[in-house]
Amino acid sequence: MKIVFLDALTLGDVDFERFKEFGEVEIYQTTSKKETLDRVKDADIVVTNKVVIDKEIMDKSNIKFIQIAATGMNNVDLEYAKIKGIRVKNVAGYSTNAVIQHTFALVLSLLNRICYFDKYTREEYPESKIFTHIVNWFEINNKRWGIIGLGEIGRGVAKLAESFGAEVVYYSTSGKNSNSEYKRVNLNELLQSSDIISIHAPLNENTKNLLNKTNLKLIKNEAVLVNVGRGGIINEKDLAEILEQKDIFVGLDVFEKEPINKNNPLLKFKDKTLLTPHVAWTSKQARKKLMDGIYENIREWVKGR
Repeated sequence: MKIVFLDALTLGDVDFERFKEFGEVEIYQTTSKKETLDRVKDADIVVTNKVVIDKEIMDKSNIKFIQIAATGMNNVDLEYAKIKGIRVKNVAGYSTNAVIQHTFALVLSLLNRICYFDKYTREEYPESKIFTHIVNWFEINNKRWGIIGLGEIGRGVAKLAESFGAEVVYYSTSGKNSNSEYKRVNLNELLQSSDIISIHAPLNENTKNLLNKTNLKLIKNEAVLVNVGRGGIINEKDLAEILEQKDIFVGLDVFEKEPINKNNPLLKFKDKTLLTPHVAWTSKQARKKLMDGIYENIREWVKGR
């Protein structure tokens, strides 16, 4: 049995030792498209986070089991894997608490102007004539928090938002979610009326460019917009244009292209944006749950063969 990890660097400082009980283990920190076939052609099990496994790779290899080191499965041709009889598994739910916490880290940092105050304290506060420094920031209490995508993560955010005293409303990107705990509204109403907006939806035909020039302009001044769902849900070029026109504050953990392009127009809005490199899922506990899930999926498959 041969197991190949294609992009181990995306998993951080985790232990691969236990996987040796299943057979030979090859670990690659990163794998380019042109390197993929050569590395997997003799593998029984392939573990991939973002490396694409498509029809060509499946046809020219002996892969029997594909383990996705994530929840999203769009990097594997699932239909063709089914035709080929190749088992594909992901790990669901491992990062729920981490993403909820990161959502609040972004929202609170933007609302409380943490980055600004830190810079001020280091550079200007030593020369201040008074003990404080007044710049407007806002409490969550009595604000409306609009959630786009009320899945497990969205519901977790909603619960915490309520504990801060917010009124929660939501928009269902599929049109099928009817949660009796919170008011469901259309997208335009959510954007127009919410003081805080957070995105927790997958990227699909319903959500690609969901927020664009037409509806981004509906967001009220001084509102906070956070995306921890998927890049591509917000049209970044359109968002940059809106940031030129309005005083809204944006926290992004995901981008249309990752890593972000050097010429991405959002990079210049240092006073209005807070950007993190797709790390909401990467808490130490979440990565342990992920590796445990990968191990259990492989163990069950090996046992069931």
